[in-house]
Amino acid sequence: MAEIAVIGAGVAGIQAALDLADHNIRVHLIEREPTIGGHMAQLDKTFPTNDCSMCILSPKMVDVARHPNITIHTCAEVESVVGEVGRFTVTIRKHPRYVDEAECNGCGDCVRVCPVEVYNRFDAGIGVRKAIYKPHPQAVPDIVIKDNEHCIECGLCYDVCGREAVLREDTEKTIEIGVASIVVATGYATFDARKKEQLRYLSGPDVITSLEFERMINASGPTGGKLKKLSDGTAPGSIAFVQCVGSRDISVDRPYCSGVCCMYAMKNAMLVKEKHPAMDVRIFYNDIRAYGKGYEEYYNRAQQMGILFVRGFPGEVVVGDGNMLLQAENTETGEVERFSPDLVVLSVGIEPAAGADEIAEKLGISRAETGFFAAEDEKTAPVRTIRPGIYIAGTAAAPRDIPDSVAMGGAAAMRAYLDALRAD
Repeated sequence: MAEIAVIGAGVAGIQAALDLADHNIRVHLIEREPTIGGHMAQLDKTFPTNDCSMCILSPKMVDVARHPNITIHTCAEVESVVGEVGRFTVTIRKHPRYVDEAECNGCGDCVRVCPVEVYNRFDAGIGVRKAIYKPHPQAVPDIVIKDNEHCIECGLCYDVCGREAVLREDTEKTIEIGVASIVVATGYATFDARKKEQLRYLSGPDVITSLEFERMINASGPTGGKLKKLSDGTAPGSIAFVQCVGSRDISVDRPYCSGVCCMYAMKNAMLVKEKHPAMDVRIFYNDIRAYGKGYEEYYNRAQQMGILFVRGFPGEVVVGDGNMLLQAENTETGEVERFSPDLVVLSVGIEPAAGADEIAEKLGISRAETGFFAAEDEKTAPVRTIRPGIYIAGTAAAPRDIPDSVAMGGAAAMRAYLDALRAD
């Protein structure tokens, strides 16, 4: 049976893996995080239908785990790739999990007794996790990971685990696999809003990013889905969404549009309005880019719900005496608008995933001026790279939404499948 490697297990990588496995191809799904799912697992709802994100993603994650033709390598990164199309040798470095993957059943007893709480990256920093943890309740594989850096070796997790799955010692492992082709779906990172100092991210307690807001409104998030001001824990009475933070901005070397920020801001604003119809919700924007199927209608629906759209970018967020002030010139009316929201949400843009330059070097593929992986030809070969047998998908190639990422994952999978057929 032919084998193919898929690097990155977000929604694009998952789709590629499932499509290949259903065509009787052996797939190695390589993910550096402890669970598959990527950024989509962090989201509350998806636009333009407002369907539950995990209701869409979780069945696919389970299908991947159960598929006999898919092998999941979590906590793993590609060390090197040698060879040519049809005969690649991929070296995978598997980082220690300090848990016996074959014995752990994900019961969570060890998590409950752990006394250590640290920053939770999955909750974008507004929640905490234990030193031994599962990233989220629907994690796949459904097993824990021990953060040995923050573990104080109190011994409680060893004592409570009846299966003796928690390990005191663990080491890195190296695995070599032979594959016919490779699909790269390494996803994206979000812009570091600290680079826009005038917007007071982290210096103003009630200035948060869109990803933090996603976790806040998520029922499985750290606040149980309740809107809260981080400064005092009270419910906000007004919210401002500020667009294009780290997009279309040459001052921070992000000249491109991230494509999804307008829509996810509208989605989050609508979710707020559904629960709190009287709340004052405003979106400060440059242009509304509602380009997808049903997106313009979604925009109209947001306006009908009473969300105010202000075509102007605030010069800064002024913080003082427990209040915040945004001031922007509305370029449609020519008037200067002032707004004192209780909560400011910065719609951060999409940028290449951490380590994209190293991955490109290891794989021998090129990157575009934006830093994303470059296609051989944007129009005629959007998933093909300059190295035959290696294909790109999803936001590894450029900013795009979930439907486009899924479609591109399927396209890359079929290109890789043809290589596998030729190799046989």
